[in-house]
Amino acid sequence: MSSNTFLVERSTVVEATPETVHALIDNFHRWESWSPYEGVDPDLTKTFTGPEAGVGASYSWSGNRKAGAGTMTVTESVPGRTVVLDLHFTKPFTAQNVTTFSIEPQAGHTVLRWQMTGQQNAFFRLFGFLFSMDKLVGKDFEKGLASLKARAEEA
Repeated sequence: MSSNTFLVERSTVVEATPETVHALIDNFHRWESWSPYEGVDPDLTKTFTGPEAGVGASYSWSGNRKAGAGTMTVTESVPGRTVVLDLHFTKPFTAQNVTTFSIEPQAGHTVLRWQMTGQQNAFFRLFGFLFSMDKLVGKDFEKGLASLKARAEEA
């Protein structure tokens, strides 16, 4: 990975089937039950386009300064294995990232890995010694994975 790219990654073990985990990620309507970004703006505007789930499903949002604005689109979906998203932020800054959820069955449980990769914009290249993408979103990933784990284990 070059100095202009970043990787944020977190994982957890879920006591649920890979298919149950996949269903919570593959359908943006279900993100309300686990996403760490839900609730940061009570007036958030959401738009869903494309199919209900799977490749082509898309979710756009626009909100306050904390929520920002952008679009996520499922670009790859393998049931019980992986979901890949094209993530495009338009506010508070412009960025294009790839988000991957890897789902791996292991001895009666599921290992779930959430990754985000992309190019560091000029701000982060300049101030990267103070703010890393890992510091900015790592805790959100941990919170989201804990919530997703709870939802999947309730199912």
